[in-house]
Amino acid sequence: MPFEEVLIYDMAKPFHPSIELNLLLRDNILAAMLNVVEVGDDEIALQYENGNFKNVLLSGRYVYWNGVTDMTFVKADLSKAEITEGIDVNILVRKEVLPYIRVYAVESHEKAVLFTDGKYTKVLESGVYYFWKNPIAITVVKADLRQLQLELSGQEILTRDKAALRINFYTQYRVTDIFKAMIENKDYEKQLYILIQLSLREYIGALAFDELLEKKEAVTSYVMNAVREKAGNLGVEIRDCGIRDIILPGEMKEIMNQVLVAQKKAEANVIMRREETASTRSLLNTAKLMEDNVMLFKLKEMEYVEKIADKINSISLSGGNQIIDQLKDIFVPKK
Repeated sequence: MPFEEVLIYDMAKPFHPSIELNLLLRDNILAAMLNVVEVGDDEIALQYENGNFKNVLLSGRYVYWNGVTDMTFVKADLSKAEITEGIDVNILVRKEVLPYIRVYAVESHEKAVLFTDGKYTKVLESGVYYFWKNPIAITVVKADLRQLQLELSGQEILTRDKAALRINFYTQYRVTDIFKAMIENKDYEKQLYILIQLSLREYIGALAFDELLEKKEAVTSYVMNAVREKAGNLGVEIRDCGIRDIILPGEMKEIMNQVLVAQKKAEANVIMRREETASTRSLLNTAKLMEDNVMLFKLKEMEYVEKIADKINSISLSGGNQIIDQLKDIFVPKK
C-alpha cells in the first residue's frame, strides 16, 4: 500500500521503537513478542543473557525480543542499604556493579558494630559485607578481640611516707562485649586507663616505701580485684597486670645505695666474726687434744717442720752437738 513503511528488526538485539512505545504496545500480538523492563530512578537492573551476567541497566525503559535469547533481569532497590536481592558475591565485585556497592571487611580477630544513619543496627561478625551505595550513611566501627596491652608509663605517686616514685605499670586485657565497649561506653580504653591509674595510686599511697618494696608483687591481685567488675562494665576482661619498673629520684637512689652498702658491710662483719669464732674454737679443741696426747703434739711439730723444710734449700749447722741434739729431740720422741 502507498505511504507504508516496512521496518526489519534483528530479534537477537534490543528493540528500539521508531514511534512511541506505548502506541506499539496496544497491539497485543507485538506486546506478546516483547519483554519490557522498567527501571526506576532508585533502581538498577542486572541483565543476564542465557544465565550469564551481561550488563547493568540504569533507570529507564528497555525492550527486548522474546524467545530468541533467554533474557532475565534482577532489579535492585538502591534506596535501601541492605542488599536483599540474593545477588551472588561474584557478581557484586564485577567492575560493572562495583560502582554501586560499598564494601566493608571485618577481620577474623575483629567484631564490628553497624550504624545506619547514626543509629545502631547490629553487631557484625568477621567477614565481608556489601551495601548499596546511596545517601544512607553507613558506619562500621571495629574492635580488636585479641589480647591487648595498656601501658601506664611514668606515673608519679607519693607513698604514705611521702617518698616520690615513678611507676611503670602494664595491663593485658581483651574486649569481651563489643556492645558495651562500643555502644554503652565512649573511649573504653581511656576509661580503663583511669580505672587502673586510680587503683594503683590507692594501693601505693597506703604503703610506706619499704612496705611497697616488700609487697610489690601483691599489686597485681589488688588492681585486678579492684578493677575487674568495673572493667566488665566496659566490656573488657583484665588478663594480667603488674609493676614493670619503680624509678627512684636521684637523692632517694643514692640513699638506697648507701643503705645497701651498709647492710652488706654489716653482713660481711657478721660472717667474719662467725668464722673467727669457729677458727678459735677449732684451735682450742686441737690444743686440748695435743695436751692429752704427746704423740699428737709431736706429729703436729713434725707437720710444721715439714712445711718449713719445703721452703729451705740448704741447712748450715754451727755449735757442734748441741744443734744435733735439739733436732734429735724434735724428730725422735723420748721414751
